Formats: sequence, structure tokens, C-alpha cells
Amino acid sequence: MSHPKEFDAGRPVVLRGGTVLTMDDAKQVLPGCDVLVVDDRIAAIGPDLTGPEGTVEIDASDGIVMPGMIDTHRHMWQTVMRGYGADWTLTQYFVWYYLEWGKAFRPEDVYAGNLLGAIEAIDAGVTTTVDWSHGLQTTQHADAAVDALQDVPGRFVLAYGNLAQAPAEWTTAPEFRDFVGRRITGEDMLGFQLAFDVTGDPAFPEKPAFEAARDLGVAVTTHAGVWGATGDDSIRLMHDHGFMTPETVYVHSASLAADSYHRIAATGGSVSVSTESEQSAGQGYPPTWALRAHGIPVSLSMDTTVWWSGDLFSAMRTTLGVGADRSREHLEAHAKGETVTHAALRAEQVVEWATRGGARALGREGDLGSIEVGKKADLVLIKNDRSPVMFPLLNPYGHVAFQAQRGDVHTVLVNGRVVKHDHRLLGVDLAAARRTVEQTVEHLRSTLGDEAWEKGMNPDVSETTILDNPYTYTDYHSASTHGH
Repeated sequence: MSHPKEFDAGRPVVLRGGTVLTMDDAKQVLPGCDVLVVDDRIAAIGPDLTGPEGTVEIDASDGIVMPGMIDTHRHMWQTVMRGYGADWTLTQYFVWYYLEWGKAFRPEDVYAGNLLGAIEAIDAGVTTTVDWSHGLQTTQHADAAVDALQDVPGRFVLAYGNLAQAPAEWTTAPEFRDFVGRRITGEDMLGFQLAFDVTGDPAFPEKPAFEAARDLGVAVTTHAGVWGATGDDSIRLMHDHGFMTPETVYVHSASLAADSYHRIAATGGSVSVSTESEQSAGQGYPPTWALRAHGIPVSLSMDTTVWWSGDLFSAMRTTLGVGADRSREHLEAHAKGETVTHAALRAEQVVEWATRGGARALGREGDLGSIEVGKKADLVLIKNDRSPVMFPLLNPYGHVAFQAQRGDVHTVLVNGRVVKHDHRLLGVDLAAARRTVEQTVEHLRSTLGDEAWEKGMNPDVSETTILDNPYTYTDYHSASTHGH
């Protein structure tokens, strides 16, 4: 679809008369307020604003204007297999992608998954997504991943990973350094991280990868505290070698002891919580209750749509109450014969985790994550005149966390550009994306064969075996991943 003329690049935009959740330090909620966008920045916030000549007006009345949401961990290349692993355990995920069929993905298949995942993100009001791209078997796969991200008008961070090789191998390869020089240019719309895991092997084979990250001046994002894969030994090795930094993002962190949480807190890192994933796949109990107790900053993420949804409304909802933080609080109280009479985790906090928490994790709190004059204009308008769920609008934080859904995302701006309006994506050829995805699905299905394809989607639970270590680059095995 072409971009409507009224939203041509460079024209100022004003969101008029909405309830504005600023998510700023003062936690202001501004009813009946306007937000003026000029170029890529928020130029003014207030009632009855007058914009420059040619300003396009968007009616935000009866709606909520909030910062664009930020997902700090999503395997976007897997979007092409949406829902395929709905009945998987984490072990079955590891077997399918790490040991059996992940190698079947060609560069064009990574492109297809990233394209669909990127489109899905902006459609759901996720204006910045960390592409935890651990399917980059070659730099050709990496080029395809970036091509897809740059074909969609969103803000992305490529977290480069390669589950087919040892981190020490791919991070020091000349072709990887060539890729970084060619494609990672400091462009504002494309950030960069290194994505790899630490198995806990006392030999610390991941050390060269951490050194590569330090040399490149980029953050590391790592799956930490994942039952059966990474645990406290991993955290201790990172800490003892000096590789735990404020920029480090620890994904899940659901199977860790207090000592590991202390180390994360002391070194200033943050945790990306994927509640739908953790409560279903088995990484461990979603850890927000423990993170709050240790004062560790939190961001939210969706992990992969091979299992779950791809929108942060679901993440906020499940984190706040459905099977996670509040549920844990009630269960622990009941076990002691007590009753929780006041909720400790508030709706406002999970909305913050979905916005400003993500910006903080990415080192972008200075220009993303809140609605403040001078910050980047990454904005979402939640409004749906055809839905009875949009009124009455009484508690806007509660509305975002418990009532709203992706279908209520009316307008999305990324970097000052309107990329969705009146519930329709702009500048996105969805039909072409569908054709691209269908070609990849056909390739994967024919490569696996009908029997393997059906068995992968409908695994026999009785045949599932527990892996001591799903990573193929080390022979290290330890009982520590299965008990403390």
C-alpha cells in the first residue's frame, strides 16, 4: 500500500485530544491533550496546540496516546512458522531448531520471517523490536535479515547470533567483521547487539565472543536462567571474567538463585521477561517477583511466534496477573494461610516495562520510551470507535494492560512517520509479504517431508527426552541445569 499523501514525509502531525500517558519521571496522565510531531521529534505537548502550516491532524479523542512499545527479545526469523510449535516444550524447540531443522533455513527464509515479524510488530504498536537473530548460519543469512528489517518502516536492533556455531568461532570470523563494517553503520533505525548463550562450561568457551563485543563496543544479550540450558554457573563465569555490564540484557532469568540476581543487580544489567514463554515452555517461573525484590530493571518481550502471540498487550496482561506476578503473590500467601489484600505490582508498572523499560535496556532512555518534548516521535494511539471495549475510559494504565488489544491500535508513528492509521498499515505490501512467506513454508515442508513436518507440529510427548545441554559447540554437561 502506498503512503497517503496527507502523511507525506516531512509534514508535521498532531494527535489531538487524547489521554496521554507520558511515562515520564512525573508519570503524568494528561486527559484531553495534544501531541505535536515535527520531523522525527515530539515538538510540543499540551491542550489546543497550533502546529506549523500544513500540520496533519489525527483525532485522538476517546483514545490513549502512549509511547511506542519496545520488545527486547524476539526471534523474528521464526515468525514464518507462526503457531507451528503450539504444543512444544522447550526441549522440543531445542531439538527442532538447534539439532534437526534450523539448518534448513536459507537466507531467503530468514528474510521472509523477519519481514513478517517486522510488519507484525509495527501493526501491534511495537515501534522498536530487538531481533534476537540466532539463525544467522552465514553472513548471507545476516544480510537477508537486515534487508527485511530495512524494508519495513520500524525501528529495530539486530542481535546477531548463530546457533550453528560456537560464539567464539562466528564472532571472530573475518566475514562477520566484514558484515559489521558493511551493514552496521550507526544508523538510528538499526541498532546492533551480539546474541549468544553461556553454557556454564568452566573452560568458558564464550570468552572470545565477549571480547569481540567489547572490541566492537556493543551490548551482549543472552538467554540466562533457562532450565536445562543456562544457569547460575553461567552468571558466575560472566561476572568473574568481568563481562557483566549495565548494557547486558539477560533474557528470561527464570531459573537463577539469589546470588545470580545479586550479581545482575550489582553490575546494573536488566532482564527481558517473556512471560508467555516462561510459563508455557519451562524456562522457569516468570521472575518479575524476584526482579522487583532485587531492584533489577525489567523490560518485556514476546520470544517467538512459533508458539505465542506477537504483541506486548499479551505480555503486559500475562505478566501482571494471568499466571505470573500477582498469581505468585497470591499462591505464596495462601501457602502460609494468609491473604493478599493489596496488589504490589501495578498496571502502571507493566506499561512502563513495555515502553520505558525497553528503552532503558537498549540504552535509549534519552530519546525513546516516554512522551517528552525533544524525544523521538515513536507513538501509539489506542482507539477503536467500533469496539464497546473502548469506553468508559477510566483507568488508562489498566485499560492498556487488561482491556486493549492489537486490534485497537489505531495509529502508529515511528521516527515521526505515520506507519499505521485508522487500523491500516501504510507503506506495507501485505500481499507480497504473504507470497514470500508461502514460498518459505513450501520450502520447509518439502525439505522435511510430510511425515517429519506433521510429527514436528504434533510431537509425541512420550518420546521427548530431556537434554542436558542443547548447545552443540561444547561437550560440557552438568547436573546444575537440572537442580540446585
